[in-house]
Formats: sequence, structure tokens, C-alpha cells
Amino acid sequence: MYLYAPLTCILRKVLLFLSVITVSCNRAPRPLPQKITLKPIVAKSFSASEIIAKKEVPVLCYHHIRNWRRKDSKRDRNDIISMSKFEKHLKMLSDSGYHSILPDELYDYLTLDRKLPEKPVMISFDDGYREQFTIAAPLLKKYGFKGVFFVTTDAIGGRRMLKKKHIRNLSDQGHIIANHTFQHLNLANLSDSALRIQVIRSAKKLKEITGKEVKYLAYPYGIYSENILLKLKEMGIRAAFILSTKRSAKYPLYTIRRIIDPGNYTAKNLYHSIHKSFK
Repeated sequence: MYLYAPLTCILRKVLLFLSVITVSCNRAPRPLPQKITLKPIVAKSFSASEIIAKKEVPVLCYHHIRNWRRKDSKRDRNDIISMSKFEKHLKMLSDSGYHSILPDELYDYLTLDRKLPEKPVMISFDDGYREQFTIAAPLLKKYGFKGVFFVTTDAIGGRRMLKKKHIRNLSDQGHIIANHTFQHLNLANLSDSALRIQVIRSAKKLKEITGKEVKYLAYPYGIYSENILLKLKEMGIRAAFILSTKRSAKYPLYTIRRIIDPGNYTAKNLYHSIHKSFK
């Protein structure tokens, strides 16, 4: 009798286990949890009036970087800065704690309120002169800055102008290649079809060279008219840059202000001009 007691105990446990399994199998299956749909977080997009109200970011504009020549007119000399002065300006920006930003960062700041580095500045170059590659780019690298190069594509490969290989190299270094139209015409005077030629042909050419979309434009001579601003958006331009004239209250993204850094400016002049022009 005592020999079979352990066996009886074991059999009872087995029967109990089987009964639990049977009950579990006969239960109705638990319903699966309902699918939870997560709503995407959409960043707030700012209106024109809100963009106008935001603190402006300093945007500098350079053309020639070389010494003055005897034949240069007084007007021309405003667009010409010597290599030594240009470097002093970059050194001042670096010593003053400025950080260069690129158009995508500025666009996101204006439209989505994305944060920028402390003391942001954009450094831009117009027309596509060769010294922008041979002189400006190495100095930008020396001081840890990136630039935006607005290129007039009809002039590519011309005397003293950027070649395709220079443009590609600048892009590969992390600089932005942007649109300065096909022939550097006053866009305000053009028909719709002529405007499309100037903007789209230039963008297509630059994309062929760099392999990257061209989303930003600087108006030749800084001149624009209200009726072309919406058309630029339709042509894939996200934002456009003027000079120091008044911005459009309706289309502030297409009238972002820049100041020309004149050839006779000292680094101190530039510092005060930035603080006076971009409050």
C-alpha cells in the first residue's frame, strides 16, 4: 500500500494538469487588441506675417575677391574686396562667435521655427567668378565656414569664371550651389516664358553638374517684382534673395535680404553694418 502511494499522488497531479488544459482549450480566445493609429506630429508652418516678425539672420553678399585695378570704376569697386580684407572679415566673424548656416537651415528656421546655432550668418557669393573657388573657398575652410554660391550658368567656363569642375568641387565640399539665372537679366522685365527659361534652364544646368536639386535663387541686381514671386514657387524655388531693399509682406520667403560687403569696408565696418542692418 505504501509502495503505491507516491504513484497515486503523481497520477492525481497529471489528471489535474490535464483538466486545466482542457478548460483552457474550451475557453473563447481573447480578442486581439485594436490597432492603434499614431497621428504624425506635424510641425507648425508660419504665416507671412509671422516670418516677417522673426529676427532676421545676417546674409552677406560678395562678388569679386581680388585687388582693385586701375580700370575699375567707383561703382565696380563696391563689388570688389581684396583677399586680405576678405580674410579679415572672416576672422572677425569667427572671433565674434558667428556660425555659418546654409539655405535649408534658414528656410527651416523661418517656416518651422527650427533652432539655429548661436549668432548665425550666411555667406553668399554672386555671379560665379573663379576667385570664389581659388581664394574664397580655401579661406572659408580655414575659418570653418560654408558658403552659398549663386551661379549665372551662361557664364560658366568663361574667362575668369567658374568652370564645371570648380562648381562640382564646391558642391562636394559641402557648399551650396544656387541659381543666379541663365543670363543675369532683370527678371522684373521678363515675360512668363522668358522667366521660365532664365530660372529653369539655370537650375537644370546646375543639377547636371552637381547632381543636386537647386532650390534657391538670388535675383540679378537684387531686382524683383511682386508678380514673379509666386511663379518662382511654381518652378520649384523654395526661397529667393534680394539685396538690402524692402521685403515683400506677402512673400517674405522670396525676398530675403542680403547686404553687399563693400571693398572699402574694414572688419569693424562690417561688424557694425551687420548689427545695424539685421536687428
